[in-house]
Amino acid sequence: MELKCVIVDDEPLALNLLEDYIKRTPFLKLVARCGSGVEALRAINENDVDLAFIDIQMPGLNGLELSKMVEDCAIVFTTAFEQYAIEGFKVNAIDYLLKPFSYAEFLVAANKALKQIEIVRAAKTGSYPPTPVNIVVKAGYRQQIINTNEILYVEGVRDYIKINMEDGTNIQTLMSLKAAEEMLPEKNFIRVHRSFIVNIDKVKTIERNNIVFGKQYIPISDSYRDNFNRLFSSKTINW
Repeated sequence: MELKCVIVDDEPLALNLLEDYIKRTPFLKLVARCGSGVEALRAINENDVDLAFIDIQMPGLNGLELSKMVEDCAIVFTTAFEQYAIEGFKVNAIDYLLKPFSYAEFLVAANKALKQIEIVRAAKTGSYPPTPVNIVVKAGYRQQIINTNEILYVEGVRDYIKINMEDGTNIQTLMSLKAAEEMLPEKNFIRVHRSFIVNIDKVKTIERNNIVFGKQYIPISDSYRDNFNRLFSSKTINW
């Protein structure tokens, strides 16, 4: 699924950053960059926009006022002022990005919007669309596209994560395990320990409350065991 989006901010540098982030994200397509709320309202109505990244504090028509005037468009607020968070969620914003925010934070918000829009469209059509399988992470100085179907498990190591792939390689990126959990397709990935997320479709062997991937044993902690067993059972037939 591709989401048509607009970015709204009265600061050109902020627009440039958002445009760069969108270009890095495979499922987002920028259709308009707007320097005011009035300009954004026209762009949203004319382009059948799915998602808008909107700065709150703008002259004239501000972001909160703009969000109340648009329909069928998901909203992610971007602002330098934390006190607007409560007001933002009162108008059913998908997420709230506090400036300055990283690409990882932006991607988490974009993925939240994608999942929400999928649910809304599924309710209208009666069918659930396939979840995009690609995510983008920063590995060193590179942006790397990862096919989530090729991930075995993700391990949290202090302030970064290690994404372990099916081919035996791993990719390290500065991100919390919680952010990774929100980014990954929830119907395929599940937290099994405070330090591990696994791809449930790749689980073949369980031994004494440990998931076995070759020589790697991943513990299933008590607090996550019921959720894991429920999802695992839904994908298997017990003889």
